[in-house]
Amino acid sequence: MPDRALLQWYDGEAAITGVTRDERGWWHTFEGEEVAGPVRVSVDAGFRRLMCELHTLAHIANSIVFKTFDGALLTGAQLSGDGTFRLDFDIPASDVDRLRILAGSVNDVIQADHPIRAFLMSWDAANAVPGHFRSKAVSPPRQADGNIRIVEIGDIDRQGCGGTHLKSTGEARPVRILKVDNKGRQNRRIKVGFDV
Repeated sequence: MPDRALLQWYDGEAAITGVTRDERGWWHTFEGEEVAGPVRVSVDAGFRRLMCELHTLAHIANSIVFKTFDGALLTGAQLSGDGTFRLDFDIPASDVDRLRILAGSVNDVIQADHPIRAFLMSWDAANAVPGHFRSKAVSPPRQADGNIRIVEIGDIDRQGCGGTHLKSTGEARPVRILKVDNKGRQNRRIKVGFDV
């Protein structure tokens, strides 16, 4: 999910509802009156941190499913502002009970406090390594310089990604599996939330 932010000026404020781009540059969109004078944009740091945490946890879960289910590819993902996320996988005839116990493995990775780093790699080199692109339908876009951003979580996960993440897995809270669904003949969906 995109950042949440507030636009403030000398006698008013408005929540930013989006960002658009045209030939003149980037523009913040918001509802309400016209802005006059200097402005300040304040990003909701708590919400950004939540998205970093959920995104990191989604990578960990994705990596565990990829390894446990013989290279099962991601068919969908969604982070939510309520502190949950869902992942859909192409897993024909899966043992749903194996997905229900996934939280134990995710929490082991959290507790191990693996470092997280990002670096650039040639798109062609990344594409040549099985597992660097894990979506069934799309691959991360090649940048203008021919590179792609790779996110690495210790020796647990390494894949193309342009999103935000924590600095280490130990910064994440423990999770539990909230729900496992069959969404079609080969699509399995897991919903994950914090273990509070």
